Amino acid sequence: MSVEFPSNWPRDLKVQLCHDWLSGMRGGERVLEILCQGFPEAPIYTLLSNPDAISETIKSHPIHTSWLQNLPGINQHYRSYLPLFPAAINSLTPAPADILISTSHCVAKSLRPHPGALHISYCFTPMRYAWLFYEEYFGSNPAKALIIKPILAALRRWDRATSDRVDRFVAISQHVRQRIRHCYDRDADVVYPPVNTHMWTPDPSGAKGEFDLIVSALVPYKRIDLAVTAYNRSGYPLTIVGVGGQLASLRQMAGDNITFLERQSDDDILELYRRSRLLVFPGEEDFGIVPVEAQSCGTPVVAYRKGGATETVVEDQTGVFFDAQTPEALQEAVEQCGQREWDATTLHSHAERFGVANFIQGMADVIQKVTVG
Repeated sequence: MSVEFPSNWPRDLKVQLCHDWLSGMRGGERVLEILCQGFPEAPIYTLLSNPDAISETIKSHPIHTSWLQNLPGINQHYRSYLPLFPAAINSLTPAPADILISTSHCVAKSLRPHPGALHISYCFTPMRYAWLFYEEYFGSNPAKALIIKPILAALRRWDRATSDRVDRFVAISQHVRQRIRHCYDRDADVVYPPVNTHMWTPDPSGAKGEFDLIVSALVPYKRIDLAVTAYNRSGYPLTIVGVGGQLASLRQMAGDNITFLERQSDDDILELYRRSRLLVFPGEEDFGIVPVEAQSCGTPVVAYRKGGATETVVEDQTGVFFDAQTPEALQEAVEQCGQREWDATTLHSHAERFGVANFIQGMADVIQKVTVG
C-alpha cells in the first residue's frame, strides 16, 4: 500500500524504529509498515525476526535482533521465553538518533534510547502478557500459576519502572489511554490505528447475503463462544473466519447453521464483509480493527459496549451495542440490527475517520509537538 505523507512529516530527522518482534503481518506490523514508508532509512530494533513472515517493506530496513534470535525454536515458541524479554530488550543498543519510535504491546517501549534521542511509544496496550488475559496465554493450571504469577509480578514492576524511558506515549484509543494512566501513571495522546478504507469498500451493487459474520482469532477473551450459543438458539446462519486454540471446541458446540472458514485471503474477507448482513463483535478489545473494516465495507456492527468498540461504532448510525455478555443480550441486539435499514455510504464515511491519512497526520502532529515543543 503506497501512502502520502503531509508537509509537516519530519523528513529531516534521524529516526529509529522498535517493534516487539517480527513474526507475522498483523495489525501492529501494518502500523510499523507505514512508519517504514515514512522513514525509509530507519533501522528496526526487535527481539526476533522471521524474514519469511514479514513484508518486503519491513525487510528492506536494517533489522537488529536480540540474542533471543539464536535460541532454538524461537519463532514458534517465543512466548515461552517471556521471562527473558527484559534482558533481551536491554541488550539492544541503539545508535545515535533524533527520535526512537517504538510500536509496543510488550517490551518495545522499554528499549533505552541513545542519550539525547527522544522516545515516542505508540502503545497498543501496556504489556499484555503481564497485565491482562493471564489465562489466555498461560492456561488455568494451578501448578503453572504458582511459577508464573511471581514472574508476572516482577514483569509488571519492571514494565512500570521502564515507562520512564518514554518521553511521549501515544495510545491507540481512549480505552488504552486510560490503561496507560492506570499502569504507568502517565498521560498519552491518542492516534487511532490505520485502516485501509480504500481497499475495504462497499459492494457497488449493494447486494447482501443472508448470513452474519465474525472475523476473529478463536481465543477465550474474544468471546466467540457467546456468539455460538446465541446463534445456536436463533438458528440464523453465522460464518466464523479465524483460527486459534478454541477452534475445535467451538466447532463441537456449534449447530449446523454455523460455518467455520478458518484462514481466508484479504480478497475473500472483503467479499464476506460486503455480503454479510452484519458483523458480530462480542469481546472487549483495545481498539478493534475488524469492526472498522466491516463498516468501511458498508456492514453494520453488533458490539459489546466496552473497550475500543465504543469509539469506533456509533449506536443507531453504524451499529447496535449490547450491555451484558450473555447470549440473550447478544441475540436481542442482533435482532434489532437485522431489522433496520443501514446506509452503506454513511457506514463507509464513518470508517474513513480511521483511515491511513488520519493516522499519518496524527503521528506527524505528535512528532512535531515533541520535537518543537
